[in-house]
Amino acid sequence: QDTDEFILPTGASKTRGRFELAFFTIGGCCMTGAAFGALNGLRLGLKETQNMAWSKPRNVQILNMVTRQGALWANTLGSLALLYSAFGVIIEKTRGAEDDLNTIAAGTLTGMLYKSTGRV
Repeated sequence: QDTDEFILPTGASKTRGRFELAFFTIGGCCMTGAAFGALNGLRLGLKETQNMAWSKPRNVQILNMVTRQGALWANTLGSLALLYSAFGVIIEKTRGAEDDLNTIAAGTLTGMLYKSTGRV
């Protein structure tokens, strides 16, 4: 079968544009950040409470670390993905071209804006 499986509107491209991919990028980064942060929070929680006996206060403290770190990492990576995607879409619409230069410029601008806040 050499025919297309999907019916596309007239003039539509067969690949997703940068704007459509932005939603996947932002959501994926938020989920990845939440998972990484939760694992990091579990590690930190177990490390900080190693001298405590297994009890409700210890469980609550570990759970607090998991949720705090998960939210922190999800927000950080989600914000970076949002900036990257927004810069990418703006640059693509401004230049009128879809190439690797847009990706490089979006990544550079995102890094510059992120580092301009004084974070290490």
